[in-house]
Amino acid sequence: MISFELVPRDPASLTAELELLRQGFGQVNLINIPDLPRFEMRSWQGCALARQYYSMAVPHIRARDIDPDRPLSMVPFLREHGIDRILVVTGDTHPDPFFPQFNVRAVDIIRKFRAEMPEVRVYAAIDPYRSGFQAELAYVREKINAGAAGFFTQPFFDVRLMAVYGELLQGLDVYWGVSPVTTLQSQGYWEKRNLAIFPRSFTPTEEWNIRFAHEAMAFAEARGQHVYFMPINRDLKGYLDGLFPPSAC
Repeated sequence: MISFELVPRDPASLTAELELLRQGFGQVNLINIPDLPRFEMRSWQGCALARQYYSMAVPHIRARDIDPDRPLSMVPFLREHGIDRILVVTGDTHPDPFFPQFNVRAVDIIRKFRAEMPEVRVYAAIDPYRSGFQAELAYVREKINAGAAGFFTQPFFDVRLMAVYGELLQGLDVYWGVSPVTTLQSQGYWEKRNLAIFPRSFTPTEEWNIRFAHEAMAFAEARGQHVYFMPINRDLKGYLDGLFPPSAC
């Protein structure tokens, strides 16, 4: 399985990217839509649009936006549009200080979805950088116990680190994250904001990123797992051409 994240800036741009993917890149079979407060379109609304092109679309659900004491307001919409997979993330603090935010954890909302929408397949996040191996794996087990059926990871930039996590996550339904980083500023963002680890061989070039993407796809395929591409602020057509050249179609 190959998943692509598409940012829901507006219906027109999202439709154009969906058209591009469906018409020229049949290798992609799952769409992820993040929930970004700076845009008016919510993730589940973007997935309703994506479902017109793909049978599987996964909205990101920000745990901190959900009132734990009230029914999940988006459930009727998800059912109406046949959205039966979600990804629960903690989410960054909302930029509007007056926007309601709740002191809940991702595991609380995973459990809430399993109780109120038992037919949904709930995915959770894995962040290989926020804590040590033992702490992150303990969090993975907690999410599984809460009802998570699979995981999407933060981007990796080194197959060797993927291999370590691959052994620890063996047997789980995992989508390995890959995000192109083609500027020193972007590299600095990932290192400072997300504590990401880059190999010494890393260079912020299209060539390095395409080569690593192919390594990640081979890694996932060998383990019967999946890849999750996040081409944020990239020329989508150019990136896709590098990932899936015509000879591979």
